[in-house]
Amino acid sequence: MTSVTLRLDIVSAERAIFSGLAEMVLVTGQMGELGIVPGHAPLLTALKPGNIRVILPDGQKEQIFYINGGMLEIQPYIVTVLSDTAYRAEDIDEAKAIAAKEKAEALLKERNSEVDFARASSELAEAIAQIQAVRKLKERL
Repeated sequence: MTSVTLRLDIVSAERAIFSGLAEMVLVTGQMGELGIVPGHAPLLTALKPGNIRVILPDGQKEQIFYINGGMLEIQPYIVTVLSDTAYRAEDIDEAKAIAAKEKAEALLKERNSEVDFARASSELAEAIAQIQAVRKLKERL
C-alpha cells in the first residue's frame, strides 16, 4: 500500500542534507511544535535550534536531523527547511556535543564582563539539541 506523501528538502549553507518523500515532518518553530502532513496549509516560519524528525513512507526507518535554526516554508505537498547548519543525527559526534555543552554551561556560570552571555546561551541550546538528536537516534536503533 502506498501512502500519501509530501516532498521534503533540508538544505544547509554548505549542501543539501535531505531531499525525498515523507509521510510526516516534526519540527520546532518559533511558536512551538509543528507536525506537517500532506495537504498542510501554507506557512512560513522561523525555526529554533533543534531536531527534525522525518517519518518516511511505507514503513521505512524514521530519520532524525539537527538544525541550528533557520526558516521553514510549507506548501500543501512541499516542505523546505533552510538552515545555516544541518546534520544527520548519525553524523553528530556526541562526545564533542557534550564537551560544547559543558563549556557553554561553564561560561554562563562565570560573572565575567568579557563573557558574551547571548552567544554562550545560543551555543548551549545548540549543544543540547545535538545531544538530543543523537539520543533519539540511539533509541530507535
